[in-house]
Amino acid sequence: MADTTQSQPAPRRFPKPGAWAATVALLLLIAVFDWAQFTPTVIFAVKALAHTAPFILFAVFAVAYLKASGAETLIAKAFSGNQARMIVMAALLGGLSPFCSCEVIPFIAALLAVGAPLGAVMAFWLASPLMDPAMFAITSGTLGWEFATAKAFAAIGLGMLGGFGTMLFAHTPVFTNPLRERPAVGGCCGVKKPFSGAPVWRFWQEADRRGTFRDTALENALFLIKWLTLAYVIEAMMLAYVPAEMIAGLLGGTGIWPILMGAFVGAPAYLNGYAAVPLVDALLAQGMAPGAAMSFVIAGGVSCIPAAIAVWALVKPRVFVAYLSFALVGAVIAGSLWQAIA
Repeated sequence: MADTTQSQPAPRRFPKPGAWAATVALLLLIAVFDWAQFTPTVIFAVKALAHTAPFILFAVFAVAYLKASGAETLIAKAFSGNQARMIVMAALLGGLSPFCSCEVIPFIAALLAVGAPLGAVMAFWLASPLMDPAMFAITSGTLGWEFATAKAFAAIGLGMLGGFGTMLFAHTPVFTNPLRERPAVGGCCGVKKPFSGAPVWRFWQEADRRGTFRDTALENALFLIKWLTLAYVIEAMMLAYVPAEMIAGLLGGTGIWPILMGAFVGAPAYLNGYAAVPLVDALLAQGMAPGAAMSFVIAGGVSCIPAAIAVWALVKPRVFVAYLSFALVGAVIAGSLWQAIA
């Protein structure tokens, strides 16, 4: 008789489909249903990647240097002292830091646990997913320096809006006792944890920091290439198959309506900040209003799945709703200002 007490082999798990699988699936669909469009789509994506390559390289090495040197530790200084100053510094650093959304989870959990004001944390939370060195490089390479700079200011402004709004209503039932009983603090990024202590700008003198630089550069390069490839394929498909009249009718024109629509469409439709850039470029080419483009990237950046999970994992639902509300209001304000300027 066979020994049934031996452990059975674990069932084979297939990898979850990701950006590469989605890209291949879209190209296969084009090849099957519209072969004439297949080659132009591939050429469009390759040319777009080649155009963006210098910005990708700059973004990859800039983020890797910041992590390897431990410059992230400077962020902690924003959470000490006068609360109003904390909010301003948190918004500034949130809009410039190289943290990804999931890396923010353990960082913010630790700050909340030691009693950092929720207003400063909210400012950092809102600004952080909207802009970082890599995002600025990719955005400026595709949508122009003016749009990238305006988005950076919008990220900082949104952080201040949420931070001071939270401080103003700190004693209301919405923000009283904001943390969950057992907040989840695990991160999802594969890079190493941030270094502690003062930054070491000549990081290459230490083996651990050289390893962090290498790992971070490789991970970010692969991340950007896979998502931008998917985004450029989708952009080519949008330009080929989505009528420009429909986009212009929904998100074009003047006034507040296109800006509101950009914010409410951007919230659920966002892939991630990097993939959204080519999509916005395609929408603008088809008649999307400039203000709607800005409200789309602001609302979508804050409400995208990684950023939203980072907040949901730590705070109670009422604080999460406040987070999303600040995002929508800030997106409409940013879109209105950019519409007036652009």
